[in-house]
Amino acid sequence: MAKVRFEDTLQGLDEAVASLFDAFGGGRSLLKASRDVYLKVNAIDFKPHVYTSPAVVSAVVRYFQQQGARNVYVMENSTQGNFTRLVFEICGMKHVCRETGAVPVYLDETGEMPLFLQGLESFVQIPDFIHERLIARRQDNLYISIPKLKSHSMTTVTLGIKNQFGLLHQKSRIPDHNYKLHQKIADIYAALRPDFTLIDGIEATNYGHYPALAQKELCVIPKNVLIGGDDPLAVDVSAAEFLGFSLDEVEHLRLAARYGFGESDFSKIEIENREIFDQRRQKFRWDLLEKFPPGVRIIRGKTRCCTEGCRRNTEAVLEVFGQDYACRGGFTILMGKGIQAADTAGVTGPVHIAGDCAISEWYPEMCRRVGKRNITLSPGCNNLAKTIDGIARWLHISPLKLVPLNPLKSLLLLMQAKIHGTRANIPPVLKL
Repeated sequence: MAKVRFEDTLQGLDEAVASLFDAFGGGRSLLKASRDVYLKVNAIDFKPHVYTSPAVVSAVVRYFQQQGARNVYVMENSTQGNFTRLVFEICGMKHVCRETGAVPVYLDETGEMPLFLQGLESFVQIPDFIHERLIARRQDNLYISIPKLKSHSMTTVTLGIKNQFGLLHQKSRIPDHNYKLHQKIADIYAALRPDFTLIDGIEATNYGHYPALAQKELCVIPKNVLIGGDDPLAVDVSAAEFLGFSLDEVEHLRLAARYGFGESDFSKIEIENREIFDQRRQKFRWDLLEKFPPGVRIIRGKTRCCTEGCRRNTEAVLEVFGQDYACRGGFTILMGKGIQAADTAGVTGPVHIAGDCAISEWYPEMCRRVGKRNITLSPGCNNLAKTIDGIARWLHISPLKLVPLNPLKSLLLLMQAKIHGTRANIPPVLKL
């Protein structure tokens, strides 16, 4: 029977981490031949409340060092529109590594290796570091996923299995970031699975994975738990239930269950410290608040406007920018397939066109109507760098306001990342 354990972090993080791993035999028994440990954190961005707590990561690093680990690696490939070196600097992950002696791994600065996804029957590019350490030498190295407890406006939740989406190089995340996204996440799980998942639930994120700070009271919910186990699917299913979502409501977990790697039936999962689960369980919302800036007209396609792609990626950026920078609109967004001519009546000002479907149908007409200079495009299904660039332009947000760091320091970090070969998909306004 699969086992998932809940730990109260109010007893102290070091104590909670030790208790969690000790319940599964302890760190020494989990270590493999190399005695190296690879921690995949969720550090998609430096924005508060979206990344794994550095304090949790630090406690895990210390625990395994005390258990005899040779090297502990802290690795991530941040979201599009950003680069990992900058995210680690701002969110505190670099400080954790410097303080503990862990090795930071900026996966966007690594080479590429193809990975075949069997459900989609297509290839993606993953870091050669991941291929060498966690695929070719899978039996030698301990791999732990440390996601943050979050709902998600495109995948309902983002936990350990979704955390592995960050193993893809950024440009491999753009194709299939539509209704196929759930299958893509499940396929990655079929190809590579963590030995252990530890979910940081000190706080949980409601109404999607990227909350506006202006909506912190609604979107950031203290839970003070760690959730973990050695069956990644069982851990995610239990954490989803903790947030109020059944397996049938989380498509990528349902599809991952079909591969047979792990327990997906919640009734067959033993929950240790069940009182924590029962007392702190809460029904979360996965969708956005839809608090968009005034003056923005959104026109959605009637035959296809994927929640997992151009729709919610664009609207999540729009909501955060509008809420946190007190912006007003004055432009139109076209997204999806099947926009009718009558829907675009009166469109005369700046236009952002999101996704290939809308671009193929409406770019020529919009060029004729408003001119190329008044159009920004986000090609593909989720080109987040282009989305950020376009929305920031029409909301008149200076790129310097998006990074809470001295501009010269940001530039230095970007230069270092480029010297080391970053493959990050960065907005044009941030490129050298």
